[in-house]
Amino acid sequence: MCGITISKSDRIIYRRFAFVMAYHLSSAPVRFRFAAGLGLLVPRRRLSYVLGIETSCDDTGIAIVDTDGRVHSNVLYSQQEFHTRYGGIIPPRAQDLHRARIEDAYNRCLVEADLRPEQLTAIAVTNRPGLPLSLLVGLRFARHLARKLQKPLLPVHHMEAHALQARMENISAISFPFLCLLISGGHCQLALVRGPGRLTLLGQTLDDAPGEAFDKIARRLRLYVLPQYRAWNGGQAIEHAAQSAVCPDAYDFPLPLAQQRNCNFSFAGIKNNSFRAIRARERLEQTPPDGIISNYSDFCAGLLQAVSRHLMHRTQRALEYCLRTENGLFGDASPTLVVSGGVANNDVIYRNIEHLAGQYNCRSYRPFKRYCSDNGVMIAWHGIEQLLANSAKHLRFDYHNIDIQGSAGFKDSSVEDVTRSAIKCKWIKPLDHLRGRATAEAGHCDA
Repeated sequence: MCGITISKSDRIIYRRFAFVMAYHLSSAPVRFRFAAGLGLLVPRRRLSYVLGIETSCDDTGIAIVDTDGRVHSNVLYSQQEFHTRYGGIIPPRAQDLHRARIEDAYNRCLVEADLRPEQLTAIAVTNRPGLPLSLLVGLRFARHLARKLQKPLLPVHHMEAHALQARMENISAISFPFLCLLISGGHCQLALVRGPGRLTLLGQTLDDAPGEAFDKIARRLRLYVLPQYRAWNGGQAIEHAAQSAVCPDAYDFPLPLAQQRNCNFSFAGIKNNSFRAIRARERLEQTPPDGIISNYSDFCAGLLQAVSRHLMHRTQRALEYCLRTENGLFGDASPTLVVSGGVANNDVIYRNIEHLAGQYNCRSYRPFKRYCSDNGVMIAWHGIEQLLANSAKHLRFDYHNIDIQGSAGFKDSSVEDVTRSAIKCKWIKPLDHLRGRATAEAGHCDA
């Protein structure tokens, strides 16, 4: 109109300038959406920090992890000593303790990491599954921080976080997909892991979880009367007591679901059989109400072997299902088995699962022991996994729409297909390290 001609190259420069100005003048949420839409959010070569908040049960955990998998700080307040006195977790008291400690945990976390809040890229928080009263504390605190700092929230599935944790320590070795055995105080699941938010369930417990069974059996056995076990959870006490076994075959335990060719678990039978065996031994020895049976170590060793055998059988079927040519679920990746969750801390159980995986030329991993149980690191790392997946849908600024879920499954399930496959296995036997030592020390067993 005014006789001025603008070259094509100048028009390109003006458009770029307009875009840059619009980006920098916009709010933080809009900038994140700009970057996400262009695939520019968290380039792999750029270091970003994610704060992880975990309050799903009785541990208050907050940590900061970067995109290279380095843990800059890890603060954990455990309530175990308090709840052990009452024989179990009391949800209202757990909530109170979370409230009392979460802000201090956050402040300590920043100090240890030597970071300012503004340097955080995002805030990851457990919002499912778990104790609703406990989850609320973590989510509300995360919402408060996200609004204050104008950072995106990354909602995290607690069991997914356990499944992905081993990748933080072995990200070059553990590629997707891989098989994961999740064993804890509240869960027992087998899942094929293809990425964050992409887990396929193959089997799960029909009743108790292994950690829950250990706690109840240890309490009935009255291991807490021994000073060394007073502050320990049931799984820790049983594993330690088993090391002193003289006759690990003194007690018989059932093999659950032996006739069902699927990957589900059941620990109720082992638990109830344990109660009956303890009661019978107490009557035989006339054990006082505040006493413990004389061969409690043998009982614990037998219990550990029974639980290991059950976990091995169901995991073996899952491995064979994944390795079947017609399924090809591992794809081009090397067959990999990850064991995670609080019960993965148990060396007897892990060594048996590792032994099983070796028979199938399958690599096995578990997270560092300090990260097997609930902690903020695994939540922060799950947030990192979400960012590295470059998925804009994970960036949530609609804080009020993010809510808790007391129970939550995985995205997909192949449980019915595993059952239809009815895979028959030639069982791999558990390791016999306890028997070998006992044979050398004693000639016979007296049950």
